[in-house]
Amino acid sequence: MLRKIFTTKRVLMKPDPNKSADVIFSEGEKIRTLIKNLFKGSLAIRVVTAGSTNVCEQELVALGNAFYDVERFGVHFVASPRHADMLMVTGPVSRNMKEGLLRTYAAMPEPKIVVAVGDDAIDGGIFKGSYGVLDGAKNVVPVHYAIPGDPPSPTVIMNSLIAILLDLGKKHK
Repeated sequence: MLRKIFTTKRVLMKPDPNKSADVIFSEGEKIRTLIKNLFKGSLAIRVVTAGSTNVCEQELVALGNAFYDVERFGVHFVASPRHADMLMVTGPVSRNMKEGLLRTYAAMPEPKIVVAVGDDAIDGGIFKGSYGVLDGAKNVVPVHYAIPGDPPSPTVIMNSLIAILLDLGKKHK
């Protein structure tokens, strides 16, 4: 066993320059400042999976891992729509999820901010026109913002969140 350990080559992974910790931290600080000004400290997000393949959810879950750790910047994913400031919808809305999405939207307090995450949630993606889906979330609830990609990476989601918060700040003034 020891011989195997000492004779095995070490593989060094080169870090992706687009995802350096400094870039993530600077983006996060922008998010923190915007959230502090707009939401008094924290942004509560409710995610509804409306019939997706779970790739967008995995990218949203990655935002909570040790590398991105968006919780330190004031972004919290919540289980109840009654506590949510923002609703993120992933996947094309299946016929079975229409009622659940409508109920979640109705349970949210005002002002309701809805974001379609991924190509499927925007217009149905590869499932567009299928008999089992109602295509994008905009066909069921009013969608205010869209984050394109199949799936969008956590960095893209963070940058889009900054753009959304900047836009909300302009509207808030």
